[in-house]
Amino acid sequence: MHNPTSANPLSATSVTASVQERFADGANFIAGRLTKGTSGRTHAVVDPATGADVYTYELAGTADVDAAVAAARAAFPGWAGRTPGERSDAMHKFAGVLDAWAEDFARLESLQCGKPIKLSREFDVPGTVDNTAFFAGAARHLQGQSAGEYSGDHTSYVRREPIGVVGSIAPWNYPLQMAAWKVLPAIAAGNTIVLKPAELTPLTSLLFAQAATEAGLPDGVVNVVTGAGRDAGEHLVGHPDVAMTSFTGSTGVGKRVAEIATATVKRLHLELGGKAPFVVFDDADLDAAVHGAVAGALINTGQDCTAATRAYVQRPLYDAFVEKTAALMETVRLGDPFADDTDLGPLISHAQRDRVAGFVDRARGYARVVTGGEALDHPGAYYRPTLIADAAQDSEIVQSEIFGPVLVVLPFDSDDEGIELANDTPYGLAASAWSTNVFRANRATREIKAGCVWVNDHIPILSEMPHGGYKASGFGKDMSAYSFEEYTQIKHVMFDNTAVVRKDWHRTIFGDR
Repeated sequence: MHNPTSANPLSATSVTASVQERFADGANFIAGRLTKGTSGRTHAVVDPATGADVYTYELAGTADVDAAVAAARAAFPGWAGRTPGERSDAMHKFAGVLDAWAEDFARLESLQCGKPIKLSREFDVPGTVDNTAFFAGAARHLQGQSAGEYSGDHTSYVRREPIGVVGSIAPWNYPLQMAAWKVLPAIAAGNTIVLKPAELTPLTSLLFAQAATEAGLPDGVVNVVTGAGRDAGEHLVGHPDVAMTSFTGSTGVGKRVAEIATATVKRLHLELGGKAPFVVFDDADLDAAVHGAVAGALINTGQDCTAATRAYVQRPLYDAFVEKTAALMETVRLGDPFADDTDLGPLISHAQRDRVAGFVDRARGYARVVTGGEALDHPGAYYRPTLIADAAQDSEIVQSEIFGPVLVVLPFDSDDEGIELANDTPYGLAASAWSTNVFRANRATREIKAGCVWVNDHIPILSEMPHGGYKASGFGKDMSAYSFEEYTQIKHVMFDNTAVVRKDWHRTIFGDR
């Protein structure tokens, strides 16, 4: 473990002390207030850096989902009926409250997830504030196609209309950002929402909903129910008054969500797993690629569906890349998430740490662990940054999503082979290509099948740009104006311009010309 050299005013203990009091009224937020769950079962939020319980709450049951959906349904006509400018103004105020509460959000996110405080402060929270400000502006630009006389006798135009109540399920790896990605485009388009966060990490989702109310959004526009997936989650997805489901999580659970949503003919948006390739051509800036690989593989302790997980390095650079990447990984500082100089925190839980360790331990039988590959002797769920080489393309460590601080490196010879290997998994969420040749890089962006392809970088996201995958990584987009395609209905409106009683086409049904 890394030991900070200077005293830090933050600690998990000081943050924990206020959590139980702050959310004493429960882990649901329905119609503008916190409420307790009615499932009869409790759950604990655990600090993964220490293993200590920090908040115990009653899980939501189906009755709580029904109440939240009823609140959202009641709020829908009034919210949908507001002008785009009125919704925009409310969301600008929302962004202001989030910004004012930024430190509270950062501390809670680090407490429940084990994120280094610098990641929460400099990535998760400001990204969420920016996303809110973006959708506040985008709310004024929900435009359809301009009017025109496409038939000659009629004027046609297109309306974008909100869908209704959205039921969304968010994961535990980026609880605040994923809450925002679900809530913001939905409400900017005039929908209301019921969000189910992961049971492990509900705190910042609840605070996000409270911030919406503080900003003046009407009660029932943003609701949160914190329950188990098997009951609260599936009941939300299958609820007859929920018009759309948006889910972010594993591909396996996404398939179950799709089954339930399909049975009730809901609009469906899925952002699922990833196994992002990191393709380094032999003309790349080697040092830039090494730094990009370590940052891209270890962000959020590797618990990121766009994290760099498979580095394909053209053979002339392969040995040097492995050596330099291992050396840089060994400088990464593991430690207390609330210490300013901690680089890497724990995994979300001991169960996830053991899952990651299982992948690495099995890989020892067919590949080489260059560095890392071990858990720390510590109460927290820490696992050392790990680099694996000499694995086969069809091996588990290359093909399966690990969701931990593990990077596997494989060589390739021709450009054709590198791109073929990059595409050779079921996933297609994100990728990167590293080259100083614009033609080579441009080819990679065309031919790699992923929803985002970075060139000479890996991970940055922007509110203005869409996020979503190909293949088993799902469909639909978060962020950007493209997300409105998920959260709006398209309606064609057509006016007759002739005032003629008997139209010429009527003769195809009755009478003669």
